[in-house]
Amino acid sequence: MADILRTIADGIANAALMAYEVWWALVLGFLVSAVVQAWVPRSRIEASLSGGGPKPVGLATALGAASSSCSYAAVAIAKSLFQKGASAASALAFQFASTNLVWELGLVLWILIGWQFALAEFVGGLIMIVLMALALRGFISPRLEARAREHAQAAATGHEHHSAESGLSWSRRVRSAEAWSDVAHNFRGDWQMLWKEIGIGFLLAGFVGLLPMDVFNTLFVTDAPGPLRTIENVLVGPLIAILSFVCSVGNVPLAAVLWAGGISFPGVMAFIFADLVVLPIIAIYVKYYGRAFALRMTALMLVAMVVAALLVGGLFDLLGLVPTTRPSADDVFGSVELNYKLVLNVLGLAVFAALIAMTMRRGASDPVCGMAVDRAKAVTLEEDGHTVYFCSEHCRHAYAAANKDGQEPAAAHAHAHHH
Repeated sequence: MADILRTIADGIANAALMAYEVWWALVLGFLVSAVVQAWVPRSRIEASLSGGGPKPVGLATALGAASSSCSYAAVAIAKSLFQKGASAASALAFQFASTNLVWELGLVLWILIGWQFALAEFVGGLIMIVLMALALRGFISPRLEARAREHAQAAATGHEHHSAESGLSWSRRVRSAEAWSDVAHNFRGDWQMLWKEIGIGFLLAGFVGLLPMDVFNTLFVTDAPGPLRTIENVLVGPLIAILSFVCSVGNVPLAAVLWAGGISFPGVMAFIFADLVVLPIIAIYVKYYGRAFALRMTALMLVAMVVAALLVGGLFDLLGLVPTTRPSADDVFGSVELNYKLVLNVLGLAVFAALIAMTMRRGASDPVCGMAVDRAKAVTLEEDGHTVYFCSEHCRHAYAAANKDGQEPAAAHAHAHHH
C-alpha cells in the first residue's frame, strides 16, 4: 500500500513540476489569444468563407489562427461556419488552424521540448491544411457535403466566444476598461473550456514519466531501419492521442514524455496533430454531421496528419533541424528554483488573478452553460423582478424552454454547448 501511495504522490509531483515549468507561458498564451479574440472582428472574415478555392480556405486559416486553441470550441465554431455556408474545406481549415497555428500551443511546445517542435507545429499545420484541401473530394463528395450541411443546421449550436465589434482603435482599446473586460471574459472562457484537458494532460504525463524505459522500447520501434521506424511511429502517435482522450494544449506534456521515451520526431508531431480525432470529438462529428460524413472527414484528417508528420520530419531532417539529444525525466519535469522562471510564474499568477477578478466584478454566470459573461454585453432575460444573463441567444432559449418544461437550468446544459 505504501508503494502505491508513493507512486501516486510521485506522479502528482511530476505533473505539478511540469505545470510549474509552463505556467507563465500558458497565461501569456491565453492572454494573447484572448486579446485577439476580443479585439479582432470576425464578422467580415466569416462572411467571406463560402465557396471553394484558396481564398476562403486562407481566410478560414487566418480566423482559426486568431481563435481559441480549445479543440472542442474549434469543432463547434467550425460547425457554425459550415452551417452559415462555409465549405467543408474552409471549416476543416479553421479546425486545423485553431488547434495548430495558435500562439499558446507553440509557446508551450517551445518551453517543454524545444523551438524545433514549435516551428514544426506551425509548418505542419499549414501542410495539413493544404493536403486536406487537395484531397477533400477524394473522401467527401459534393452530395455528401450537402447532406452534412443539412444535418449540421439541425444540430444544437456550440459555444462561441464573441469578438468586439465596437470599432474602437487599438490605442483606445488599450485604455478602455470595457475592452479589457472583453479580453478578461475570453481569457476566463478559454480556461473554463480547457482546464480539465490541460490538467489531465499534465497528470497523464506525470504518471507516464514513471514508466520504465522498457515500456517505450516495446511501444516504439527504435532499432529498425529509419523508414520503417518512422512509419511505425507516425501511426502509433495518433493512436496514443485517440486513446488518451486528451487534446489541444493538454497533449503537449505527454508529447514531451513520449519524446524523452524514444518516439521519433515525426511520431511526436503525428501525436500532437491528432488532437482533432480523439474519441469524444469523433462522437461530436457524428452528432453534428451524420455518421457517413463524420467517418470520411475523420479518415481525411488522419491521412493529412500522418502525411504532414512524415513531410515535416523529412524536411526538418534535410535541414538538420531535428534535435539530436533527448531530455531526461529531470529535464522534462524540471524543478522549483529561485530564478527567472519563478519571477515569471509569479507575474503570470498576478495577471491571471487580475483578469479573473475583472470577470467577477463586471460579470455574471450563464445559468445554462456556466460561462462567465460581461453583464454590460450579455443577452438578458427579466424573470421575477431580476435579470438573468446569458452568453448567447441559444442559452437564453434553452433556459426559457427548460423553465417551461419544469426542468432545472442545468438540465439544458447538455443541449446548449459543446466545449
